[in-house]
Amino acid sequence: MAQIQKYIAIDEKIVPAAEAMVSVASSAVLYGLSVYSVIFGKYTKDGTLLFRIEDHLKRMQQSASMIGFDSVESLTDVVRVTKTLKELIEVNQLASNQFFRLAIHATDLVPGIRTRNLTLSLSIFLYDAQNILPQDSARIKTSLWRRTADTAIPARAKVNGAYVNSALAKQDALDSGFDDCLFLNQNGYVSELSAANIFMIKNGVLITPDTSSDILEGITRRSIIELAKERGLNVVERKVALTELYTADEVFACGTSAFVSPITEIDNRIIGAGTMGAITQSLRESLSAAQGDTHHPWVTTL
Repeated sequence: MAQIQKYIAIDEKIVPAAEAMVSVASSAVLYGLSVYSVIFGKYTKDGTLLFRIEDHLKRMQQSASMIGFDSVESLTDVVRVTKTLKELIEVNQLASNQFFRLAIHATDLVPGIRTRNLTLSLSIFLYDAQNILPQDSARIKTSLWRRTADTAIPARAKVNGAYVNSALAKQDALDSGFDDCLFLNQNGYVSELSAANIFMIKNGVLITPDTSSDILEGITRRSIIELAKERGLNVVERKVALTELYTADEVFACGTSAFVSPITEIDNRIIGAGTMGAITQSLRESLSAAQGDTHHPWVTTL
C-alpha cells in the first residue's frame, strides 16, 4: 500500500494529513463532485522533477469546466500551484519518487444536486510512486461493465464520481485473478483499462483507440504518441476491435500511475511472444529518460 506523506495542502495552507478534511455533507462526498489529476515527481539529488505539470493543470481546468465548475483559474494557476508543491516537498522531506494528487472539490454543504455557484477547494497530497500495474507482464480481462459513455459523464474529464465505473470493473478483474480490466465502450470498441490507456503494435504500426472511443485523453498517452513519432514510428488513432488486440504483436498500457506496462495476456489469450516486445521496451525507456531529464521541456525541477 502506498504511503501518504505527513503533510497535505488545502487551498495553499499546509496542514497535517489528519487535519485535511472535506465534510461528509459536501457535494464532493455526496455526489462525487471533484476533479483531479496525478503528477509524477521523480526524486533526484538535484531536486524533484515534475512531469508535464502545465498539461496536468490545464486538463484539471478543462475537467472542471466540462462539469460546470465556475472560476477555477486561480486554483489551477501554475505559479501558485508550483509554489505549494515546492513547500510540500520541503516540509515532507522527500527522498523518493512521488505521485502528487491534486483535486478540486465542491465543498458547499448543500442538499441539492448542481455544479455551478459552488465553493471550490484545492487539495494536494503526496504518496509513494508505486505502479498500479505489473511492469514485466500484465494480464487483463474484458469487463462485463462498459465504459461510461461521454454522453453520460464526460470521458475526457477526470471526475472523481466517474471512477465508480472503474472500481466496479477492476474489482471484477481482480476477483477473477487478473491484474486489470479492459473496457469496451457502448458500441463494443476498445476504450481503455480502469485507469490507463492502451496501445497495440501491429506490423510495426503503433495503434491506439481514438478520442471518440470514450477514453480519457491521457497525458502519458500523449507523451507516448509524441515520443513514438520522434522515433519515426507510424502512429494511428482509430477505433479498435477487441479481436485485433488478440492478434497484435505487442500490447501495452500507459498512464501516470501505470507508467508503461506490457500486456502479455488478454482474456486468457497470450499476446505476441508472451513477453515485453521491443517497441514497448523502447517507448518505456524513452518515457523514463524524458521524466529524468532536467533539460527536457516537459520537466519542471523543484
